[in-house]
Amino acid sequence: MSQHKIFTLDNLSLQEIDSEAELIPLLTPEDEEEMINEQLPDSLPILPLRNTVLFPGVVIPITAGRDKSIKLINDANAGDKIIGVVAQLNEEDEDPTQNDINKIGTVASILRVLKMPDGNVTVILQGKKRFEIDEVTSESPYLRATIKEVEEKRPSKHDTEFKAILESIKELAIQIIKESPNIPTEATFAIKNIESQSFLINFVSSNMNLSVQEKQNLLTINALKERALETLRFMNIEMQKLELKNDIQSKVRFDLDQQQREYFLHQQMKTIQEELGGVSQEQEIEEMRQKAKTKKWDDKTEKHFEKELSKMQRMNPNAPDFGIQRNYLELFLELPWGEYTKDNFDLKRAQKILDKDHFGLDDVKKRMIEHLAVLKLRNDMKSPIICLTGPPGVGKTSIGKSVAEALGREYVRISLGGLRDEAEIRGHRKTYIGAMPGRIIQSLKKAGTSNPVFVLDEIDKLTSNNQGDPSSALLEVLDPEQNNAFYDNFLEMGYDLSKVMFIATSNNMATIQPALKDRMEVIKMSGYTVEEKIEIARQHLFPKQLKEHGLKLKDLTIGKKQLEKIIVGYTRESGVRGLEAKIAQVIRNAAKSVAMEEAYNVKVTDEDIIQALGVPRLERDKSENNEVAGVVTGLAWTSVGGDILFIESLISKGKGTMTITGNLGTVMKESATIALEYIKANAELLGLDAEVIAKYNIHIHVPEGATPKDGPSAGIAMLTSLVSLFTQKRVKKSLAMTGEITLRGKVLPVGGIKEKILAAKRANIKEIILCKENKADIDEIKPEYIEGLTFHYVKEMSEVLAIAITKDKVKNAKVID
Repeated sequence: MSQHKIFTLDNLSLQEIDSEAELIPLLTPEDEEEMINEQLPDSLPILPLRNTVLFPGVVIPITAGRDKSIKLINDANAGDKIIGVVAQLNEEDEDPTQNDINKIGTVASILRVLKMPDGNVTVILQGKKRFEIDEVTSESPYLRATIKEVEEKRPSKHDTEFKAILESIKELAIQIIKESPNIPTEATFAIKNIESQSFLINFVSSNMNLSVQEKQNLLTINALKERALETLRFMNIEMQKLELKNDIQSKVRFDLDQQQREYFLHQQMKTIQEELGGVSQEQEIEEMRQKAKTKKWDDKTEKHFEKELSKMQRMNPNAPDFGIQRNYLELFLELPWGEYTKDNFDLKRAQKILDKDHFGLDDVKKRMIEHLAVLKLRNDMKSPIICLTGPPGVGKTSIGKSVAEALGREYVRISLGGLRDEAEIRGHRKTYIGAMPGRIIQSLKKAGTSNPVFVLDEIDKLTSNNQGDPSSALLEVLDPEQNNAFYDNFLEMGYDLSKVMFIATSNNMATIQPALKDRMEVIKMSGYTVEEKIEIARQHLFPKQLKEHGLKLKDLTIGKKQLEKIIVGYTRESGVRGLEAKIAQVIRNAAKSVAMEEAYNVKVTDEDIIQALGVPRLERDKSENNEVAGVVTGLAWTSVGGDILFIESLISKGKGTMTITGNLGTVMKESATIALEYIKANAELLGLDAEVIAKYNIHIHVPEGATPKDGPSAGIAMLTSLVSLFTQKRVKKSLAMTGEITLRGKVLPVGGIKEKILAAKRANIKEIILCKENKADIDEIKPEYIEGLTFHYVKEMSEVLAIAITKDKVKNAKVID
């Protein structure tokens, strides 16, 4: 049940009446009988009510603000003071018509009209009898309709069940008034003193907390007993709600008191913080909300942020989760959502930057320019992820930095070496203490833009353990079809990485997961030649180290011959890191003399290098002479560049067994077996006796036994060594070879040709035997690097032997029979 209220026709607001203005009408049975006997007029002006239903006998105050309503009330008040009151079907209708009102209403008598200062009119109405609208005769200046009376079916005076229902209504109404703190106790007096049966039902129905439709349904019921039962049902529901509400309030009263105490304490703390110049929680939240207005978020992201900010607003600042929530929202605000730097697609400028920063690497630079050209034409980033692979120190990481400079983008680099936790890529869930986003999201936050050049360094050094597989987490990052909604566990939302330009680097592609490798376009970067290293040292490394050591070019210079001496005698690498360290050592030696004001050579000499670096220990092997049978020069590829390889073999009387030494791998051992079997099968063609071969043991050795060696490229060298051994004939002088063999005597192509050829040239080799299919590799090498070399391209082993084996016997040739 509720207090009497003034029901506003225009805006649903309920205005409380103070205790003096409270109307508690008491309708006597005589008054009720008189009202029943009153005759209804044929037509009435109809006053639609927005948010209440008037019952017969009940007095309610109503505020009218609509022009039609005020006009109707004024006209009726000046006349017979009788109007028809009906409830609107839709409370929002400003100008209801005959189709917008209920058909059943109540005839009302105007008791008093009060004009308010704001222009509204308050009218006090008393319900008389129910009626039904027969026909609306006019809608202007207000509704008017013909009506007919609705007969009310009353139970007999001796109906004990009906009397019991009424008693239950009275008792329950008094109980509700006692339980509800919002209803004044004077209402109990009114309930107890109501004598009229129908008025009791109508009075209670009018004052219950029911919707307009529920009250209208009650008014429509013709049988008084049925209306009483329905009223009692609603009262029971309200009583149960009150009991439940009071029960809950009693249970949480202590908690509320504790929360209230904490609230006052927090308010005091906030005041103290503000006095000390700190920032209060409300101020911090408001600052976040203002900052959020400047972000370029889509609707989904904005709603998520508002939801999380509201959650923080409800949290206790001393709760452990408060700090995590603040960090989460700060990350949201600091991430560059939709922030992009403008790309500079001036490809000629990009070419100049790449040439300035890197000497050589023509194929790589060409491929990067092509990549940028495609991006310029397509204007999106859905292009292959580039993976630069090659030995250490060849400039893989710095290529990415140069590309970022050329495009005018931010440069971001994360080292993946040794990373073994998937959460480092995807982040931790917020539920963990110390949770933080993954490296990808952290780096984007640091970059301040959503389209940086992102270098994933040492992608082949990722490891996996029981904490997950980081390389699997990278599958989504490096897939242009998926990374437009990269999911970070801490962020709990997809972040668009599709505009990021990813460049991965690796030393060894064999250790990379196949699915990850499939998402990348691999660009191989071979090691630098000696000539290239000289130019890199002269143009880049030497000036850089001079500057870092506080010297200028006038203080120290170095010639190409001295640089070559450092490269050949003190470094053995594909890149230039070790070279840079040696140059720094030479410069420090001179810097010491400058600082101590001692005499020194401004132009670095060979003696200065030996003084600074010691005696050279890494002089390259030179080709062996051809005085001994069975010694052949092969060519090998290593992780630090090309090298020459000597194959040695000898025979001794025995049972035809073969021993292979030199720390060789399975493939290389198989090459030796194939070579021997080929010789046995073709002994007659080679001028040998198969029976004699079976009487001798063979030993093949590849020097530098501490160094592991494997691969098929020494096949033709092993075959040549064995033929030279059995025939005791010389191998051609200054000759080297590389190629794989088959049992049929075919020569197959091998890899690492560029590095192998350059190693041969450094060892003073003059002629090289290669498979014919490797000619394409030779054509890619600059002519100046292979000047003075003669190449023999072969398809069959017979061609190899015809070129490599001379007709001359070696010194001290053995007699094999």
